[in-house]
Amino acid sequence: MTRGATQTARRTKAMDRADDTREEFGRLTDPYRRELLAHCYRMLGSVHDAEDLVQETYLRAWRSYGGFEGRASLRTWLYRIATNACLTALENRDRRALPSGLAAASEPPDAPLDPAGPTETAWLEPMPDALVGLSIGLGAPADPAALAISRQTMRLAWVAALQLLPPRQRAALILHDVLAWRAHEIADLLGTTTAAVNSALQRARAQLQQDAPTEDGLVEPDDPKLRSVLDRYAAAFEHADLAALLRLLREDVVVEMPPRPGWYAGREACVRFFEVQVFNRDRGFVMVPTEANGQPAVLGYMPDEHGILHAHIIQVLTVTDSGISRVTAFLDPEPSLLAGFGLPVTLPAPTPRAPQ
Repeated sequence: MTRGATQTARRTKAMDRADDTREEFGRLTDPYRRELLAHCYRMLGSVHDAEDLVQETYLRAWRSYGGFEGRASLRTWLYRIATNACLTALENRDRRALPSGLAAASEPPDAPLDPAGPTETAWLEPMPDALVGLSIGLGAPADPAALAISRQTMRLAWVAALQLLPPRQRAALILHDVLAWRAHEIADLLGTTTAAVNSALQRARAQLQQDAPTEDGLVEPDDPKLRSVLDRYAAAFEHADLAALLRLLREDVVVEMPPRPGWYAGREACVRFFEVQVFNRDRGFVMVPTEANGQPAVLGYMPDEHGILHAHIIQVLTVTDSGISRVTAFLDPEPSLLAGFGLPVTLPAPTPRAPQ
């Protein structure tokens, strides 16, 4: 064999080995992609930021894969990379919030609406259940491989409360209380002591207890009541039926609509808000059921003058035994977020559902 042929053969073998390594890396790491997305979302409160950080995690992992010695599990190794990537990202980003976490409730509900919140405010985003393999029983079953994902730790109220914690406290709490890491493992990742981690966990839990709203009596995913409430709520919106809406809302219900900074507390104020600010349009809504943050949700479409429906609002509902306790509505969702829900930006002309 000539020298040139030998070199070519060596290059071919090297390329084959690289292809084998790449295939092995993908086969071993891809099963963790959804739960890593959920982890980054809890840390950042943004679907788009979380997707970017998962990509960054896999890029860093691939570059370091040759040096992975298996001292910890591959899953733990990936979580270490993802957590560090999130902490780095959070050094230069403001925390994400919901309107109810920034100011007192708005009054009166029939005052003119501010067009949008302050431009410097970064708002919490809803997480489509489909992206993390999580289902609340309204659609396809949950992906059993996504063991780190639970409805409780993905709920909007919990994620919003997490954003109030300093990033390192946030990371410690998620790693310990969601992923069941031991304190000394977290200390090793954060470059601190076990005592410091335990202290951070204590402070984080106290802060969460203060900031996270109580959600007693939540309707379980397998309860037929959940589908019934969602259908009745969608029908009430499509028919601008204030009486039906009044029957569905709890006395202490909260309604908020980022990026608008105002929010409303109490059934009377919220129903008045819907009457004056939402149902005062010539063209009504068409509501499509979906799922977000392990909660029932609806995507509201509004028709233009030609009857074409345009995605206008995603409403995430907190449903309890005594009614709907919270409506978090996200205005003007971006096409990329709609794609995560598997829903289009526009729909054909509507066929209204019958009143409930």
